[in-house]
Amino acid sequence: MSFHFGLSQGLRAAAVAVAVSGAFLSTAKAGPTLDAIQQRGLIKVGVGTSPGFFAPDSNGKWQGFFVDFGRALAVTVFNDPNKVEFTSSSPQQRLPALQAGEFDILLSGVTQTITRAFKLGFHFGPVLFYDGQGILVNKSLGVSKAADLDGATIGVQSGTTGELNIADFFRKTGKKYTPVVIEDSKEFVAALESGRVDALTQDSSDLAIRRSQLAKPDDYIVLPERLSKEPLVPAVRAGDDRWLEIVNWTVYATIQAEEFGITQANVDEFLKSEDPAIKRFLGVDTSLGEAIGLDPKFAYNIIKAVGNYGEIFDRNIGPKTPVAFERGYNQLWTKGGLIYSPPFR
Repeated sequence: MSFHFGLSQGLRAAAVAVAVSGAFLSTAKAGPTLDAIQQRGLIKVGVGTSPGFFAPDSNGKWQGFFVDFGRALAVTVFNDPNKVEFTSSSPQQRLPALQAGEFDILLSGVTQTITRAFKLGFHFGPVLFYDGQGILVNKSLGVSKAADLDGATIGVQSGTTGELNIADFFRKTGKKYTPVVIEDSKEFVAALESGRVDALTQDSSDLAIRRSQLAKPDDYIVLPERLSKEPLVPAVRAGDDRWLEIVNWTVYATIQAEEFGITQANVDEFLKSEDPAIKRFLGVDTSLGEAIGLDPKFAYNIIKAVGNYGEIFDRNIGPKTPVAFERGYNQLWTKGGLIYSPPFR
C-alpha cells in the first residue's frame, strides 16, 4: 500500500486544502506588472494634457483629477504618493505605448469599449468619470443643436472614439458633414478659432476645458446634446489580474471613503470608530488587508495622502475650479449618481 493511499480521507482533504490555499496565495502574490513596479521603485502612468485632469503646474509637478488617482495607486503599492512618474501621451500613441510596456497604467481619459477589451487586449478599472461626446461651436453660427450643423466642417481628433461617434450621429440623422481629422492638440483648438472648421467634437469635459482656453470663450458654446456614452476608466494590459485588482480597489477605496463620510481631515478620528465595517476599511481590523495581500491600512493611507473621491473631484474639476464641473452622473449612487463601490468585506 502506497503512502498516498495510507492517508485517511480527512488527512487527504486537509492536504488538498493546504495545497489549494498555497496555490491561491502564490497566485495572489504573482503579477509581472507589480513585480516590475516594485523592482523599479515607481509606477509609470500615461496621462493626457488637459488642465484639471492632468497637467504640470508652474513648478513642473503634475496636477489633476486623474493624476491624483495615480498618486493614490502609488500609496497602495509604496505608501508614498510621490513614487509615480507621469508621462504625457497623445490619443493616438497612448494605447500602443501601454501595450508596448512603456506605462504600467493609462489614466488619460480612455473610454472603455468592447473592441479595446477583446480586439486590442486591454482591461479596465472602475469608471473614474462619466462623460459624453459634445460639440463646440462659435455662437455666430446661430445653431442651438447638433442637427443644425448640416453641411458643416467638423474637427475631430484621430485615435479617439469621437471619430466613429460623430459619423454615427450624422448617418442616423441623415445630415451631411465634412470631417477634418486633426492629430495635434494645439492645432485642434486653433482650427476653430481660425475658421478652418465650423465646430469641434470631443468629450464634453475636454471641450469645456478647450473653450476656457480660447481667446474669447464667451463667443463659443458647447451644444447641449451628448452624442455618446464615454465612461473614462483606468486602462491596463490584459492578463495581469493581480495588477488590475490593485487598481480596482484603490479607486474603490476613495469612493467608499466618501460614502462613509471619511475625509483627509477627519480620517484619524474614524480610527476610533466601533463600526466593524469602518474598522475593516481603515485596517484597524487587519484581517481584510492581510487576506488580500495588501497593507491592511492601504485605504487609510490613500485617504490620508490624497483624500476621498469627492475631495479629488472638487479639488481639480469641481464647481469652484476654472473647469467648473457639477458632479452630475459622477455623484455617489446614494445621492443620485453612478459612482459606486463594492463592499469592503
